[in-house]
Amino acid sequence: MTTIGFIGLGNMGAPMAANLVAAGHQVTGFDLVAAPDGLRLAASGEEAVSDADIVITMLPSGKHVLSCYADLLPAARPGTLFVDCSTIDVADARAAADEAVKAGHHALDAPVSGGVMGASAGTLTFMVGGPSEVFDRAEHVLSVMGRKVVHCGQSGNGQAAKICNNMILGVSMIAVSEAFVLGEQLGLTHQALYDVASTASGQCWALTTNCPVPGPVPTSPANNDYRPGFDAALMVKDLGLAASAVTANGVDAALGLRAAELYRAFAENGGAGQDFSAIVSAIRQRSQGENR
Repeated sequence: MTTIGFIGLGNMGAPMAANLVAAGHQVTGFDLVAAPDGLRLAASGEEAVSDADIVITMLPSGKHVLSCYADLLPAARPGTLFVDCSTIDVADARAAADEAVKAGHHALDAPVSGGVMGASAGTLTFMVGGPSEVFDRAEHVLSVMGRKVVHCGQSGNGQAAKICNNMILGVSMIAVSEAFVLGEQLGLTHQALYDVASTASGQCWALTTNCPVPGPVPTSPANNDYRPGFDAALMVKDLGLAASAVTANGVDAALGLRAAELYRAFAENGGAGQDFSAIVSAIRQRSQGENR
């Protein structure tokens, strides 16, 4: 059994913490929400981490992580392992790790892929950055919450892997959505296109797991009025982080930058709160407007 402080019990953090409790770990959480069954809710973040072996944070942005660490690091016992599962800028992740080490602790960045369904089912993928010996200390805990735990190298590399992965996802969802709208215009049924592409060279996760049109994949958000899933607003955040990294590092990533623009426009025009696959609706609307 490991004693764990868990800071951030939102849509992702709450089911992750619940899975740790179910696995027999002693978990004390802090957030402005009710705690999952079996999890003790502390009066403050400092109280939640004071006796912890491992502290897990799941927060909205880098500024929240750095602010939180400023309060939590002095309250934790020497040598506590801080694992940040938020999706934040690589530079912020490395700054947070540096602050933890300076305070006498250990740190990993461990963003996740898999969404709320993966958090609930314990099937997340963790992309982890930090020293290998520190990774070894955390792997058994991360494995409770995820199906795949990958050590990506130095501090910040977990975040690097996450933004690269989600840039692929954003671009591929747009491509799949454009193909379905083109198929509609050409008289193809959704099922016919799916049956071909899902077993041919167009096969990808955006098609076979999160299909943007209702019918072919019954469990995709398209069959539930595009309720997320993975919120389009979160895709905007992740693609924005990727775009910043692309620009800062002088990478020629025209599709990644364009995907960031398209998702930002989609979210600003009513798409925020829908699954990111609902961008097919915006593509269809623009296409119909151009064809009038």
